[in-house]
Amino acid sequence: MRIEADDKLDFSDVLIRPKRSTLVSRKDVDLNRSYTFKHSGQSWTGVPIMAANMDGVGTMNMAKALQTSNLFTCMIKDYTLKDYQQNLSDLNPQYFAVSTGTSIKDFNNLKSIIDGNPTIQFICIDVANGYSESFGTFVSKVRTLYPNHTIIAGNVVTADMTQELILRGADIVKVGIGPGSVCTTRIQTGVGYPQLSAIIECADAAHGLGAHIISDGGCTCPGDVAKAFGAGADFVMLGGMLAGHNQGGGTVITEYHDTLKRNPETKEPVYEIKRFVEFYGMSSDTAMIKHHGEVAEYRSSEGRTVKIDFKGDVHDTVKDILGGIRSTCTYVGAPTLKHLAKCTTFIKVGKQFNDVFVNSKH
Repeated sequence: MRIEADDKLDFSDVLIRPKRSTLVSRKDVDLNRSYTFKHSGQSWTGVPIMAANMDGVGTMNMAKALQTSNLFTCMIKDYTLKDYQQNLSDLNPQYFAVSTGTSIKDFNNLKSIIDGNPTIQFICIDVANGYSESFGTFVSKVRTLYPNHTIIAGNVVTADMTQELILRGADIVKVGIGPGSVCTTRIQTGVGYPQLSAIIECADAAHGLGAHIISDGGCTCPGDVAKAFGAGADFVMLGGMLAGHNQGGGTVITEYHDTLKRNPETKEPVYEIKRFVEFYGMSSDTAMIKHHGEVAEYRSSEGRTVKIDFKGDVHDTVKDILGGIRSTCTYVGAPTLKHLAKCTTFIKVGKQFNDVFVNSKH
């Protein structure tokens, strides 16, 4: 047993220090990035925000919507060759990845999709624990089979395994264990790493090898997305922030809440109508039963199932997120998203905002 005594930080532990800026308006900020990937050699340009490969988030319809703003989607794992064949004509291959696990079934599904659709460029190899030797072996196997595809692999949270996955063939490493809003890994296992520090350390390791990282999880607001980019993330992956929209395809639950008021004319009770969508972690009971028929005896749930407010069209949320990041850039004098990390100074705080009215009903 050993203890690392230095502070490890989360998004809520810091604020970004403002700096002198010559920018006149938020509209002057360019949020597009251009990358060339280490192993595939492919070039990519777009806004480096990704929808997570979670039910209700990483859907075909979400990808079609986000690509209009040059945003990326990692598709859910259970899409098949038929699903891609039916939708590929409406999808831009620059803005989505086929997701897969590491089982034989997953591998065969991935192979059928990639071999059947030669225009696909991105593969996302996704497991909860990227530290197993078998995962690294799988990444190497996919790299050998598809040398010209851009491979995303994760999740890890430390520099050593970031480097290991890159050396095994990953172009982009997915960083994050336990920070997600519907993830209970830290509760069930005691394992995890504060997300801001994970980004800083893993980005440094990846960039030293000419590769890239994704910050996956922990963002609750546009300010957190900006902090992730400020810490050095090349991409930021969002789950909860992009859940609950029309494009997620979930069932909308309508509830009627008694306001304890009455219509002055009819004297009938007045009800407040609220609409929700179910959202759950991909290691939750809900997800395991849906995709595997059961929760295996040898494991426990590491995710929760919640009801979140129905948010309507995702374009409104995207506009809010991008507007927040542009505003961040104007506060620190960054004319482009590329400059944000260079212009960022984090300050440690005990409290980051005044929440006196956050839960107020008035």
